[in-house]
Amino acid sequence: MGLPLLLGLLLCRAGGLLALPKDCIAAEKICLMDPACNATYQALENCSLAKTHFLPLSHDTRARCLDAELDLRSSPLLHCKCHRRMRRQEHCLRIYWTVHSILTQGYFNLETSPYEDPANEEPWKTDYNKLAALLSGSHLAGDSTNPCLKATHVCSLNRKCVRRRTHYASICTKRVESGDTCDQRKCHRGLRHFFEKVPEDFTKRLLFCPCQDELCGERRRKTIVPECSFQDSIKPNCLLLLDSCIKDHVCKSRLADFQQNCQPAAMSPNGCSQHTHAACLQAYMGMIGTPMTPNYIGNSSVAVSLWCACENSGNQKEECEQILSMFIGNKCLKNTIQSQMHLSQPTLERQKELFYLPSQSFQRDSTSTSLVSQMSQPDQSSAPSASKRFSL
Repeated sequence: MGLPLLLGLLLCRAGGLLALPKDCIAAEKICLMDPACNATYQALENCSLAKTHFLPLSHDTRARCLDAELDLRSSPLLHCKCHRRMRRQEHCLRIYWTVHSILTQGYFNLETSPYEDPANEEPWKTDYNKLAALLSGSHLAGDSTNPCLKATHVCSLNRKCVRRRTHYASICTKRVESGDTCDQRKCHRGLRHFFEKVPEDFTKRLLFCPCQDELCGERRRKTIVPECSFQDSIKPNCLLLLDSCIKDHVCKSRLADFQQNCQPAAMSPNGCSQHTHAACLQAYMGMIGTPMTPNYIGNSSVAVSLWCACENSGNQKEECEQILSMFIGNKCLKNTIQSQMHLSQPTLERQKELFYLPSQSFQRDSTSTSLVSQMSQPDQSSAPSASKRFSL
């Protein structure tokens, strides 16, 4: 059965309109049923593998790869997308990049996001407002001036939120047998699952709580357990960080999504080329739990950055600095985060402008080891001692 005939079977009975599958996994199944499409797709898989591992392609091989990509123009694979909360997401993303790898030219041109438009995705069903109302009348309400603490307590009242949060905290604070290090790969996976599977009403309030003091800012910065997920003893070169991201289908996809939805635009009223803060916010949270995990640069700042540097970049220093500029100095991202913090606490006065203090830069401390045991326990005072501070 030829591909045109297979596509014809997808015609809707009402109106005769073509209903091609948007899901890449469904599109792959249709392609594999056709011998010609199957052969072309297998050729593209080899091309994609070579490019992902930065293997040089000869002129003839590249020409064959381009021909194979052109042969898929009539296939539903070319226009398929993936969903952020779908099962087998990694498989779906692998299919997408198999088809689009030849179209991608360079690090900073990842074409378009492999993810479905957030506006078209099914909205979360959440009980956040109900739980927040219950919390306000209980002994857990605590210090009303610390919105990060309140967000933590509301999360503890939701079974999925507290379970997923406790899970990644346990992984990210556990030291491997070989020494004083954590398993960052498992930590990243736990963080991704938290932000993918827990409703955004909970995750956004934990990550973007509007702080007015350093104690609250420390809790906000430590939401992702940066001692494991973010920082290390030395900062790697940003080019190496990007290389590791491009080799990973999930990270590459999140980066493409971030580039598309957080692209700054000087002429845009809100600073974003896509004119929507919601899409940029979701794309930023999608970067957490990847090799290019960003975080706040200190307890007294709402600015975010990657944990990398551009020293010893040779003649690629400009490219390296371009990686950092995706987060530092990104007007779209800055406006998005500040807008979310303002919306999170509409009854508070606009957050005062906070400046980064060098003394508040990342330092390892002993508080992270007590994270899990303190997960659901309220603070006993509004200003606990350093030894009792909650790391997440």
